[in-house]
Amino acid sequence: MKSVPQKRMLIVDFGGQLTQLIARRLREAGVYCEIKPFQLVSAKFLQEEFRPAAIVLSGGPASVCDDGCPLPPPELYELGIPVLGICYGQQAMMAQLGGKVERGGKREFGRALLASRNGGAAHRLFEGMFRSGPETVWMSHGDVVTELAPGFEAVASSENAPLAVVADFERRFVGVQFHPEAHHTPNGSALLWNFARMAGFEAEWNMGRYKDEAMALVRAQAGSGHVICAVSGGVDSTVAAALIQAAIPGRITCIFVDSGLLRTGEATSVTGLFRKHFNIPLRFVDASAEFLARLKGVKDPEAKRKIIGGAFVDVFKREARTITEAGFLAQGTLYPDVVESVSVSGGPSSTIKTHHNVGGLPEELGFELVEPLRFLFKDEVRALGRELGVPEQFIGRHPSPGPGLAIRCLGKVSRKKLRILRRADSIFLDQIRRHGLYDDIWQAFAVLAPVRTVGVMGDGRTYERVCVLRAVTSVDGMTADYYRFSHEFLAETANRIVNEVSGINRVAYDITSKPPGTIEWE
Repeated sequence: MKSVPQKRMLIVDFGGQLTQLIARRLREAGVYCEIKPFQLVSAKFLQEEFRPAAIVLSGGPASVCDDGCPLPPPELYELGIPVLGICYGQQAMMAQLGGKVERGGKREFGRALLASRNGGAAHRLFEGMFRSGPETVWMSHGDVVTELAPGFEAVASSENAPLAVVADFERRFVGVQFHPEAHHTPNGSALLWNFARMAGFEAEWNMGRYKDEAMALVRAQAGSGHVICAVSGGVDSTVAAALIQAAIPGRITCIFVDSGLLRTGEATSVTGLFRKHFNIPLRFVDASAEFLARLKGVKDPEAKRKIIGGAFVDVFKREARTITEAGFLAQGTLYPDVVESVSVSGGPSSTIKTHHNVGGLPEELGFELVEPLRFLFKDEVRALGRELGVPEQFIGRHPSPGPGLAIRCLGKVSRKKLRILRRADSIFLDQIRRHGLYDDIWQAFAVLAPVRTVGVMGDGRTYERVCVLRAVTSVDGMTADYYRFSHEFLAETANRIVNEVSGINRVAYDITSKPPGTIEWE
């Protein structure tokens, strides 16, 4: 396995939901970096062990206004290297170096405009920004910097953050209240690359290199053992299977489980495509009755996820008994799954929701998990898939959650409700394809709400269910914005659903971004 570059950047993790995205943006630019939770970043670690060429302080859910808040060691600012503080990282930097941070009277979540101040935006650090006026950025904060630390100057401000960008150019310290790593900060990647260049980095990291190292890690972990791989037909599990097959050819068997929670025709289309394009044994298991029986009467979404995760593992255990030396279970788990369930780095991140393939797995699994994509984002997985020669039919598919329609059928799950939801969902996707919009959208689906509304059809009163449509644009799944359909498209789609799906008499469209919402409803 190839060694990592000697010149590396350190990201100090304070539990921010976008921390890994900072690393992804930097690696996308060819900059090698690693994330370490703040608890593990001591003066000795910085000076003797890691020896970073530059440091990024991440965002996080804590407040520097609280006693005992997480902070990096003060020696970090004495290393003589560039430091970039993002959101909470900016606030920690200001608080430690003599500035002042206060709780904001008004929070900022979502898009905001930055206006440059005092000419500081002309510095090479901000090359590619502020070229034609205010800069669009993505904000997610409550506290604000209200007083500069000695040596710093104000570079830019937003409506609710007068010191949204601050810098001490002599020491090469910069603090930004916004998130440059978020996709909806258009020039955020330019800022991160400029910061890396200021520290002397050159582009030397790529997905081809990651592929080689991931394959080597799979070989080292699996040894001479056999791997069974859960596949759904989505890009994540497909790329994971292709990577493992390339690493240990002939020692992987894929299993596709019909949980009864799939979309219309999904089982047939996925198994057909997989067998056509890959020289990997694939077993089809119809476990729909078992899954639906376990979910009977269950309302809580967290309980649903854990039940589904447990059912998947039980199915794999049964299948594994017929596969010689099957000691490993591979999954297409991605970092967004992990970061929303627990803090993968051991930091203090807030749990958003449990993912069935993360928090739903019992301790007595019986297999050793193989998760070669665990630290990658969706766009990285697609790039890796292309490196492995995976067909575009798999790479371009919209993401689909492991729990399937169970978390889009809000409340109790039943065959009748699933039938209604499948029909509405298939009409929505059919409309998107008819209008040539599929490749413009990250993910699109229908949700069946657990409420009924009064309606009228013909001369009669109806009292039926509400269907909510959701379509988002994103690159990585960590931030997302709703897709701007035309009113004509929405009217046409709603009309089709109400007229063609018995059981629905009202259609709504979700225009919530992420944050503050999540992409899925449960």
